[in-house]
Amino acid sequence: MKTIHIFILFLVMILVQLFVPAKMIFDRENVLKTGVTYKFKTQPVDPNDPFRGKYITLNYEMDSAKTNDATWEQGKTILVYLEKDSLGYAKVHSVSKGQKSTDRDYVEATVSWNYGNSNTVNFELPFNRFYMEESKAKPAEDIYRKYNRQGNNKSETYALVAVKNGNAVLKDVYINDKPITYYIERDNE
Repeated sequence: MKTIHIFILFLVMILVQLFVPAKMIFDRENVLKTGVTYKFKTQPVDPNDPFRGKYITLNYEMDSAKTNDATWEQGKTILVYLEKDSLGYAKVHSVSKGQKSTDRDYVEATVSWNYGNSNTVNFELPFNRFYMEESKAKPAEDIYRKYNRQGNNKSETYALVAVKNGNAVLKDVYINDKPITYYIERDNE
């Protein structure tokens, strides 16, 4: 009898271990398929990042917001409500300390710092790493850096992000409206 209970417990443990990653994958795929897509303008990356590994580090122009509140705590999670500008890029509509609204798309961000009495809060968006196949990550970062240098006004770089119910999934990185993989494949020819 004890052996049957152990076997049943073992089966339940296996099912839980399969369910958790499957649910995570399903949730991300659901955001990709049914979420609203936003373009986030990117800024140049630090070329001396020794920990970049197999991803591209992304910095965003949209990293702060004016508010009527000066009591933002560093490291706390906030909600950044989004809207699109006339060119389709994401911009901040408003920020909140956690009062969720169903009227507008939002992403959860982390307060990086604030200016105290100036009522401006700076934040970090959660999708600042674009993971790629190991052999493509370094060439992609070099290409991204080349096209995203400060002063290079001819190039437009942005991340395409799907947003739904506070969840955000980075779809791709674009340079001049072409996926970054286009430039990698072009340079390998």
